[in-house]
Amino acid sequence: MLDRFRRSTAHSLPVAVLCLLPVAACTSAETDLDLETMTEFGARYTAAWSSHDAVAVASFYNADGSLTINAGEPAVGREAIAVVAQSFMTAFPDFVLEMYSVRISEGSVEYHWTFAGTNTGPAGTGKAVRFSGYEEWTMGSDGLVAKSLGHFDEAEYNRQLEVGFDATEGEAGSGE
Repeated sequence: MLDRFRRSTAHSLPVAVLCLLPVAACTSAETDLDLETMTEFGARYTAAWSSHDAVAVASFYNADGSLTINAGEPAVGREAIAVVAQSFMTAFPDFVLEMYSVRISEGSVEYHWTFAGTNTGPAGTGKAVRFSGYEEWTMGSDGLVAKSLGHFDEAEYNRQLEVGFDATEGEAGSGE
């Protein structure tokens, strides 16, 4: 997916990273995690993204964990996940990630987030973006993410890269 974005939007960072942001699919039988535990995990994950430390983001995944954004190619392993995270950090040097909810329902966990920043990295458009999404996590027995499926409105993201985010339009691309 990262390569596809690099080819299709040379001026932007791969959307795959953004998905930075987590949603989890974990069954209590596999991990025995509760809402409080997952909310705390999500808050620390969000802080890692906002610290702009790609290695810290990758540390929330187990050694062979994977991150897939919008049905793209999965980034497998911490090194690959760090590359995806770094691509967002480079493209949006001022970005902030906010967690707005963690949900557990029928044995799955979703991490919902909002990403905001300005595409001023190399070959950037200079446009501000603000979009929301979520990740579905499968948690490993080690308490780290084994598999993350990230979701957000890719068309809206690309539109904002071209024309910017208009605050009068409200929150775009909720991913829900």
